[in-house]
Amino acid sequence: MVDGFFPNKVLSIWAMALLGLACVMFWSLSIGAYTLNWGNILRSGWNNRDALILLDIRLPRVLLSASVGAALAVSGAALQGLFRNPLADPGLIGISSGAVLSVALVIVVFPAWTAWSGLYGLSFAAFIGGALTCMLIFRIGRIKGANSVLQLILAGVAINALAGAAVGFLTYLSTDSQLRTLTFWTMGSFGGAMWPAVWLISGVTMACVGFLMHQAGHLNRLLLGEAEARFLGTDTKKLKRRIIFLTALAVGCAVAVSGIIGFVGLVVPHLIRLMWKADHRVLIPASALLGAGLMVLADTFARIVVTPAELPVGIVTSLLGGPFFLWLLFRPNQSMSS
Repeated sequence: MVDGFFPNKVLSIWAMALLGLACVMFWSLSIGAYTLNWGNILRSGWNNRDALILLDIRLPRVLLSASVGAALAVSGAALQGLFRNPLADPGLIGISSGAVLSVALVIVVFPAWTAWSGLYGLSFAAFIGGALTCMLIFRIGRIKGANSVLQLILAGVAINALAGAAVGFLTYLSTDSQLRTLTFWTMGSFGGAMWPAVWLISGVTMACVGFLMHQAGHLNRLLLGEAEARFLGTDTKKLKRRIIFLTALAVGCAVAVSGIIGFVGLVVPHLIRLMWKADHRVLIPASALLGAGLMVLADTFARIVVTPAELPVGIVTSLLGGPFFLWLLFRPNQSMSS
């Protein structure tokens, strides 16, 4: 699939995926503790209780979950191509934890700045934390020479543990209100979905998907190895910096609006590869669509399984992703470029 590209077939599959995503989003809008009456909305216009619930609660939540799912899935696909390892994931290698640590520092140490800057300040802090973490992983991986995939993954695991310990320490120092906020970040939730968060993450996600699509050919070459990619004309150093920036931006904004949500960036690209192999021209946009759909489904399940309360969506994705991760470990090894 790396060399051959069948636009008609791929476009038809994407059209079906878009239709499936639209159906999932419509179902999610309709279901919940209160069942919407679509006939009432259509007959009475937008000045009724059903319309207010749809516009102020359900719609921003569904769009937010779809955008976060797309951002995490695309980031996972790009990182797996960059590390040339199918187990690379923003959560597993510590980028999400680094973003949350940065947010936790701002919330606990600089509460006045948090109140002044709001969501955008937390998003910027999460982006800085994710970017610094990703660059630190690369630095540690190059201590003994050229980047080793094993060194990069192990460095990410170590940073993940350290960031988790630091967040735990900040949680211990936090006030009651700060503790509630930190609990939200560490478990993941879309319960506070608002339109400003939707505009932020949807805009960032679309921009990152577009730029990563532009890098798809270089990521395909990188699957052959760094030396081969350079021989084919790819500046691997610039490519790494671009991928780090884009994934840190996407993951940072996702963490800022939803907290830590694991396994989406690991599971979704694997499902795409099982169907369409490792061509990033297909993998990146397909991961965005499937990631959006799976996240909407996971959030809907989190909303309805213990109605009128709700589960943190991070628990739901971990319940789904944990068994999938074990299956990957015991599955026969397959090449990233297969």
